[in-house]
Amino acid sequence: MPLLKVENLSKSFGGLKAVSNLDIVINQGELIGLIGPNGAGKTTVFNILTGVYEKTEGKMTFLDKDVSGLKPYQVTQRGMARTFQNIRLFSDLSVIDNVKVAYHQRTSYSTFSALFRLPSYFSGEDEMHRKAMELLKIFNLDDKAEEMAKNLPYGEQRRLEIARALATDPKLLLLDEPAAGMNPQETHDLMNLIRWIREKFKLTILLIEHDMSLVMGVCERIYVLDYGMIIAQGTPDDIKRNPKVIEAYLGEEVV
Repeated sequence: MPLLKVENLSKSFGGLKAVSNLDIVINQGELIGLIGPNGAGKTTVFNILTGVYEKTEGKMTFLDKDVSGLKPYQVTQRGMARTFQNIRLFSDLSVIDNVKVAYHQRTSYSTFSALFRLPSYFSGEDEMHRKAMELLKIFNLDDKAEEMAKNLPYGEQRRLEIARALATDPKLLLLDEPAAGMNPQETHDLMNLIRWIREKFKLTILLIEHDMSLVMGVCERIYVLDYGMIIAQGTPDDIKRNPKVIEAYLGEEVV
């Protein structure tokens, strides 16, 4: 049974069809890339999968259940978490509070306990703090736990956003251009981090990325999107040699 199965997925904005008849299958434990030129519809696909946009047509099955029409928080509760192309941290909260926000959907205490400050509230908060610090340590951010998120350097903000997504305990992690704005050394470190967190957290990962060194170095299979349609899929070696992919990126016909 595939972890995620997308069938004939389409999205129209007025007369513009941004995604057309998309078919994607992702199996448990895979690390999949979704690439394509600017404006190909990649982030639109992520927005549909995570409930930000409502699909126009098609079907989305996650863990063998239809997730069409769910709100973003419901998609997250089902086990699908994401990062964003433009970092969307809670900039005026501390680093650790950004992670704690994601843990709140998994808290063991009730609203009643929180309101009246019962022992279960304090034990639940202590557990949340401990788990958040463990995550921050993994991403080398534990020494900055009390700093404001907006004061972190760009690369550390990227890592914090991934940590926050992992705090929701996802089965599928969607990374939207995680290497954007990073230098070559940071990108190399990120590649190793993506591999490591997949093994550590037993994750399945789908990522959008323009940095081909990262995509070809870390992904096992790749889907290529152009004008909202899948034009190729296969291993990194298959994609490198595919004439349709070369044409889409270079903008000229391949003879």
